[in-house]
Amino acid sequence: MITDPPTSFGEPSRRKAEDFLALIHQQKQGKLKVYLGACAGVGKTYQMLVEGNRLKKRGVDVVIGYVEPHARPETTAQIGALEIVPPIVAQYKGVELREMDTAAVIARAPTVALVDELAHTNAPGGKTKKRYEDVEDLLAAGINVISTLNIQHLESLFNVVEGATGVRVKERIPDEFLTRADQIVNIDLPAEDLIERLQAGKIYSQERVAQALTNFFTPQNLTRLREMALSESANFLDRRQRAEESSDQEHAPGGVGQVAVALSSGGPDPGAVLRKTARLASQLNAPWYAVYVRTPGEAPQVITAELQRAISETLEMAQRMGGIVIVLKREDVAVALIDFAREYGITHFVVGRPGERRVWQRLRSSLHERLLRELKNVDLVVV
Repeated sequence: MITDPPTSFGEPSRRKAEDFLALIHQQKQGKLKVYLGACAGVGKTYQMLVEGNRLKKRGVDVVIGYVEPHARPETTAQIGALEIVPPIVAQYKGVELREMDTAAVIARAPTVALVDELAHTNAPGGKTKKRYEDVEDLLAAGINVISTLNIQHLESLFNVVEGATGVRVKERIPDEFLTRADQIVNIDLPAEDLIERLQAGKIYSQERVAQALTNFFTPQNLTRLREMALSESANFLDRRQRAEESSDQEHAPGGVGQVAVALSSGGPDPGAVLRKTARLASQLNAPWYAVYVRTPGEAPQVITAELQRAISETLEMAQRMGGIVIVLKREDVAVALIDFAREYGITHFVVGRPGERRVWQRLRSSLHERLLRELKNVDLVVV
């Protein structure tokens, strides 16, 4: 994965197109390039189309799998002579929806497919629920893909984005998918310029401008999202460099340690704990484990169906975020976690913040105290 330097709303350098063209010829599995931005309107789709046209002029077989120009004249103009694979038209609750015809793109077998909006949710009834899953099918078929993504759609940033902007983002993709990208280009645009484009009607229609300016498109929100995008781009580059250094030294991938998170049937929001763990592992370029210790008191025949379902959903969420799920059956949770950390060489252990303890519980060491005492070389991260 390669992160190119931040780019403004102009054409990307010719070097970037040439770099991706070189990647195309390296192996049968399709290569993935993602234009990453802070939010809508920074120019991701525009840049994707510019590169598509540049590749086409160099003789590369390029098609548009799906593009959403959002009625933006400068973006629509860039479609130019690029071939478009006709989308599937679906009806849902009386609304006409257009989706990428993945099977048709695979049958067409281009060298490069341009596919907009990775986090898009497909119309019900199709083979896949999310567009990034369609992209996975294209890559598996050996088709190289150039796509776009807004930073707020990363799963691990859900709580961060909500805390910073007050917006709960519904459409999200696993961080693991983005980490497989061969190139990531951050499209950076200052908040002032973005607001100016919004007010000029270049992002949304005029009737939506006032609402956007008072909700998502505030200077504070845009600045925070921009910081996130720049930070993520820097993290991706740093992880790639460290992975290459580890490979050169014949070390195991990552080489900086291992991360684990202790899951429980109660306690803090499991989503927030898992996202914190996924981001920590991403920053360390390290694998991570989601460890659930099933005590006799939490056996399936003992707990309620609702609690069983909640535990299953938490473990499934961990898998979607790229974690390796480990279920241990032990009477003592602390002993199980300590033994696991030692056996697997865990360097960072994430645990939920402890709740209020009853009087009788204060007479014995808490889980956190036992982990701190027994795992002296492990960093304990409390969320």
